[in-house]
Amino acid sequence: MEKLKILTYPDERLKVVSKEVEDFGKDFKEFVEKLKYTMYNSPGGVGIAAPQVNKHIRTIIVDASHYKHKKNKLNHGLLILSNPKIVAYDGEIIIREGCMSVPDYTGNVKRHNWIKVEAQDINGNIIEFDTEGFEAVVIQHELDHLDGKLFIDRVSSPKDIFKRKVYKK
Repeated sequence: MEKLKILTYPDERLKVVSKEVEDFGKDFKEFVEKLKYTMYNSPGGVGIAAPQVNKHIRTIIVDASHYKHKKNKLNHGLLILSNPKIVAYDGEIIIREGCMSVPDYTGNVKRHNWIKVEAQDINGNIIEFDTEGFEAVVIQHELDHLDGKLFIDRVSSPKDIFKRKVYKK
């Protein structure tokens, strides 16, 4: 399988707000497989959103289980979420974020530490779950992509953006 092309900043297509997923059929499932392959085979791939590959539908993929922040009690492994939304949240965390669409920089971003998410799974079934810490941050980061936002839109000061030394695989 070939990786999908990831759009990079300042590409204007990253600012497009995505549409709800309505069709969970064969074409959608094939796209999700390609998106998942792209995430797992890209540096830093713990999350990806459909708009990052120029498909403006409300679908994200998250898998924070293999990353160094495993200490969180709530970690769900591979999550494929369509039409996701945060229905409750609590606490704050400031964390250094990176992004495949902004490959040369990282930044300190304030996020909710705990969130309750409602979404649809790959078959369109409604799911709801709680998560916290790193996994919650990754989900919030990917949700921003669905609304045409990047982490650099959320940093409070230019002092909070850093040149990436090496993009670790």
